[in-house]
Amino acid sequence: MDVFYYVIYALILVLSVSGLIVGVTNDACNFLNASLGCKAARRNTVVAVAAAGVLLGAVFSSGMMAVARSGVFVPSMFNFEEIMLLLLAVMVANVILLDIFNTLGLPTSTTVALVFALLGSAFGMAVYASGDGHSVADYLNTGNTMTIVSAIFLSVALAFTVGCAAMWVSRLIFTFRYQGVYKYIGPLWCGFAFTAITYFALFKGMAASPVVPKEFMAALQAHMGLVLPACFVGWVVVAAFLQYICRVNTLRLTVLAGTFSLALAFAGNDLVNFIGVFMAAKTSLALGQEWVAGGGDLSQLNMGRLTEPVQADTLYLLGAGLLMVAVLFFSKKARKVSETELKLSAANTAKERFGSSLAARVMVRRTVETVRLVERITPRRLREAVVRRFTPLTPEEESSTGAFYDQVRGSVNLTVAAMLISVATSFELPLSTTYVTFMVAMGSSLADRAWGRDSAVYRITGVLAVVGGWFLTALAAGFAAFAVALIMAYGGVWGVGVMMVLALGLLLKSALAKSGEASGTHILDISKEQSLREFGKGAADNLGRMYGIYRAMVKALIAEDYKALKRLRKSARTIKRNLELLDENEVTPLLASLPKEETRRGQIIYRIQQISAATCHSLLLLVKSSYNHLDNMHEGLSEKQGDDLMRMVEAIDRFFPGLTDMLAQGRFHDIETLLQERDHLSELFAQCIESHLLNHADDVNRMRTNILYLTLLNETRAMNAHAFALIDRVQALFLSCDNSIEDSAKKD
Repeated sequence: MDVFYYVIYALILVLSVSGLIVGVTNDACNFLNASLGCKAARRNTVVAVAAAGVLLGAVFSSGMMAVARSGVFVPSMFNFEEIMLLLLAVMVANVILLDIFNTLGLPTSTTVALVFALLGSAFGMAVYASGDGHSVADYLNTGNTMTIVSAIFLSVALAFTVGCAAMWVSRLIFTFRYQGVYKYIGPLWCGFAFTAITYFALFKGMAASPVVPKEFMAALQAHMGLVLPACFVGWVVVAAFLQYICRVNTLRLTVLAGTFSLALAFAGNDLVNFIGVFMAAKTSLALGQEWVAGGGDLSQLNMGRLTEPVQADTLYLLGAGLLMVAVLFFSKKARKVSETELKLSAANTAKERFGSSLAARVMVRRTVETVRLVERITPRRLREAVVRRFTPLTPEEESSTGAFYDQVRGSVNLTVAAMLISVATSFELPLSTTYVTFMVAMGSSLADRAWGRDSAVYRITGVLAVVGGWFLTALAAGFAAFAVALIMAYGGVWGVGVMMVLALGLLLKSALAKSGEASGTHILDISKEQSLREFGKGAADNLGRMYGIYRAMVKALIAEDYKALKRLRKSARTIKRNLELLDENEVTPLLASLPKEETRRGQIIYRIQQISAATCHSLLLLVKSSYNHLDNMHEGLSEKQGDDLMRMVEAIDRFFPGLTDMLAQGRFHDIETLLQERDHLSELFAQCIESHLLNHADDVNRMRTNILYLTLLNETRAMNAHAFALIDRVQALFLSCDNSIEDSAKKD
């Protein structure tokens, strides 16, 4: 066999391993955060339980591999070379897609990407290979593809509905003060949850596993009417023994069991996204070797045997499972993603990640009207009884638990998500496990009244954005795979070489970018002096960059340099976006969970952030006004106006280096000198405005230029006022750090 095919096989293996590591790193929070959020156990314990589920789920995932072999295309219509190029095009397209979406900051789904990349690649190879009376449609398994796509999108509504209903019933039974009720019916709750997990995650998951004899599964299915009641009774007895005799918190065990089952379902359903293409390539290569050994020509090898039931090599599945477990335990990014999401969810901030949309507003309005109608026709006593069951905890009761939500909601989230994913796996239907978990959590939080009318529009907009992201992922994956497949098919070795250089280059770029992000992100800790000083120095650095843009803007405006102003506008927008991210990811979460003893520091940090944002607002207004003025081909500044502006820039330059050094180093000995410069600058502003009003007030022909000039003067004065206000607040922040050190020294 030509070494070219072994190279393709090796490349698919490398890309599959890379995709597996990235996928588990990003998706680990899906099955870890529910247990961590309700504090069911320590992180290492939760990860160990999830690792066991992942390992078992990987072994059970053999049946899902058929999706990559024959779920989307008809293998009998392709020869060996076409199948190998088709599979390689899928992996390259996924690398390109991941890079583009990460660059644009758009959400994606590995399941949607796999299905539509297979479809696009198969379509491209069908265009290349079609002929002899066969149409392109003959090469595609359109019926099964529609079933898979329908299941993916149906799972969104189903997950939300089931999650909401299950949580509403659970909360109606237990209330938020569940300990009293759970004392009496805890074994029944645990028995039901464990029975559901046993049936959906284990019995359904084992159906296609090569490690379980088919005879055993057939006997199990035939007697399921007896097996399930026996499981329920057995689990109730075990739970009662643990709860009443051993004094074990069985609800905590239920949450951990849910973590195990969701991790198992994740590995069983999602592993095909990462290694399904590789396993299909492995089977194809084995068929090719067998054909060549018999003296056949690979161009004549029909790949119809890919549709035959093939049990995936358990060693490969186990190896993939072990790699996933290693990522869970040792990936710092997986830990970081999980911790960050938990902290942001704990903040309960008023700032929403999504805006408002017409569709969301209509949906919420109709829902509110429906709820009011139901309330009117519901008997008053029944309505009041339900309201009492949903009375939330007081802030004091919430703070005493230390958890982000209780273990009742954690067990519901995990059990329902695992059940839905396991059912899909038993039918060999790939789902987006990320969004199933997300939608179950959204439904349960709605039923739990964790979000209401104030945030409903934004949450629904977020859901619609996610669904829209799926459509975008589908189109992008399909088109990318189609293009890559055609380039490889018509380009031959050279086409494959170009695409592989591109894919490896994007992988390297992505790795370097993630390394930079990992070293540059941190959480603001108000209790640590170093963190506060870094925050103050960061404010000083931002101020320095803003004044650098301001100086360059004045010079570009005087020179009427349109391109320079366009670049400066982009730079100013970048600073504005960075300040917004700082506020959203660090400052707002910090203030939302601020201890009472740190109130003063919190106020100082808030003021520093607001002053920085106000300074950037003035700068952006200046740059945009100047850019729009030149963009509309208006007349430039007069010589006198240009000279006055340059005088102000020179005056600012005389004191500005000292100001930034003072902020960066935290030394405020020369502050009196800077205050004198500020007074001098105020006089200069007044002189410029007075001179302009005396000389240009009646100049109607230059009205637009005069308005621009006055805007420049006023916003420059505002920027300088903000700069001196920033000195005052940063000085107060550094003094609070020094006072803390002195207090600690006195105590020692």
